[in-house]
Amino acid sequence: MNNPASNANETLTAAARSLRNVRMMPIGSKSQALRRAHYWGKLSKAVIAVGAVMIGAGIVGAIIDGIGFWGVMITVIVGAAAAYLMMRYPEMPMPTIESLRQTDLATLAGKTEIWLEAQRPALPAPAVTLMQDIGLRLDQLAPQLQALDENDPAAREVRKLVGEHLPELINGYKKIPDSLKNKEYAGKTPVQQLVDGLKTIDREIETMTGQISRGELDKLAVRGRYLAMRYDDPDANGRVV
Repeated sequence: MNNPASNANETLTAAARSLRNVRMMPIGSKSQALRRAHYWGKLSKAVIAVGAVMIGAGIVGAIIDGIGFWGVMITVIVGAAAAYLMMRYPEMPMPTIESLRQTDLATLAGKTEIWLEAQRPALPAPAVTLMQDIGLRLDQLAPQLQALDENDPAAREVRKLVGEHLPELINGYKKIPDSLKNKEYAGKTPVQQLVDGLKTIDREIETMTGQISRGELDKLAVRGRYLAMRYDDPDANGRVV
């Protein structure tokens, strides 16, 4: 006979495991692409470093007519150490709110995804699920950003949305004490406000992507003013306060 309490515990355990897996997954392909580029950059430096050690050993061996057993061992150790250091350092820099505001459009989507992935441990489950949707939207937005000039007004509106409004929404939630996150304020709990805000930003990224692809940059500027009013007004509905 099934034990209801045991079944409930198993269900909760499975749900917790599933959420933990989601928190570890990349939310988009652009963050993965940046990580791959960083890895291959370090690997190429490691190969060059090992090659330089081998060439140096060969030159020394030619000059002194061989480096002997211990010379070979030293060469291997130095080569391995060089490879380790090149693969270990430098670590991929973590984007910050300040760097997101200044990063180039080509890497804005990927760096925003990396920043969002780092925030997931501090966010509630509904928000973590929404991160996957926002990651998909950012992947769709990234090619459209290639059509924009860095100084284009539309580029500034996109940068404001994903580089300012989105991080400010999440950081506003994180500053709230845990004891208050599920208490109502202005008709909603901070968790509900966060989720509603993320849903709004998700829709806005989708809308911006379509407007850029259709060349409707004037409409994009209008939506940027709407978002500024929504998120810059401390009494606006949906803002985490």
